Amino acid sequence: MATRTLEARFERMSVNDENEYTKSKVITTTTQIPHKSSRPNLFKVALQTQSSNTVTSVTLPSQAAQRKGAQPTSPTRKPLPGPASRSSDELALVEKKQAEKKPATLIDQPFMPKQFHLGMFEIGRPLGKGKFGRVYLARERTSGFICALKVLHKGELQQGRVEKQVRREIEIQSNLRHPNILQLFGHFHDSKRVFLILEFAGKGELYKHLRKEARFPEWKASQYIAQMASALRYLHRKHVIHRDIKPENILVGIHGEIKISDFGWSVHAPNSRRQTMCGTLDYLPPEMIKPGSSDNFYNEKVDLWSLGVLTYEFLVGEAPFEDTPVMTHRRIAKADMTIPSFVSPEARDLIKRLLVLDPEKRIPLEQVQTHPWIVKHCIKGERAANRERSY
Repeated sequence: MATRTLEARFERMSVNDENEYTKSKVITTTTQIPHKSSRPNLFKVALQTQSSNTVTSVTLPSQAAQRKGAQPTSPTRKPLPGPASRSSDELALVEKKQAEKKPATLIDQPFMPKQFHLGMFEIGRPLGKGKFGRVYLARERTSGFICALKVLHKGELQQGRVEKQVRREIEIQSNLRHPNILQLFGHFHDSKRVFLILEFAGKGELYKHLRKEARFPEWKASQYIAQMASALRYLHRKHVIHRDIKPENILVGIHGEIKISDFGWSVHAPNSRRQTMCGTLDYLPPEMIKPGSSDNFYNEKVDLWSLGVLTYEFLVGEAPFEDTPVMTHRRIAKADMTIPSFVSPEARDLIKRLLVLDPEKRIPLEQVQTHPWIVKHCIKGERAANRERSY
């Protein structure tokens, strides 16, 4: 009966059911998806498919691919209408169908049937663990489309009391289309598991790249922050607050572009006022941690604070308020941080303009995109009219 009730809930997914909740512990699921050693080259195929058939979708204001109606810079690549790769045969079929129809509209992904099921996919190696499941490399058998398959066990979701969180994540992410946001192509479920069909990000977790490099050079950090600002601006225009920006929730695409990948704590809030405390302690803004206060409402500007923490961590290698839990709370409440001397004056200025206690005084995202630090490393010498692509 419990399983049937849970399945019924997943049939009625909505983003309007936001309740108070607390963040549950990580649950590692064990799936029954076959992992055969006879498929060792699937990952190689995925990389080759992405690198040979896609155009770099990096949200940097300086790139011609960002501009509305721009042509690709490389003669060997064609811009594809979707965010993922297609084979040349599929592309030819799409073009043939386009020629037979009236012009228009974005083309759906090559494997978008009305009903999904597990037998449609060839399962490859594990890509990593999420909060409540595992992610596998996968290929749709008919089209050869490479994707990532996230597997969640219903019993564990129910035990962790995160059914609403997962329903909201699916509802929000499936409606987002931006080159720096990981796309959710679809979802399905059986009696025990929920499956999310996700875009494959070929270079893995940004957090691992940061740990490997200790800290990013300013040119790289600046380009990442420019992409983040573009993605967050898109989210906020859709009245979506992410609420959990951090390196662990960002992936890297095959061309080095970043992809916001985790929407488990995101919320669709048209009135822009929330009260739920969530996210990760080091990245929580001061308006979320006021103890015993009845007026601790917040809006999308919590993401601006998190963007400032992210900028600091990219450049320094650690979060600005990292300490014991009690001291972290105190330091956040006072914006008590020390920026090392090796951080450039331009980057220092942006961090200080993002990590402002008063949310209304934080630098807006459109100004982040034209900040001198971004201009210096991303768009110097380009016309302002070409700096941002319209979405």
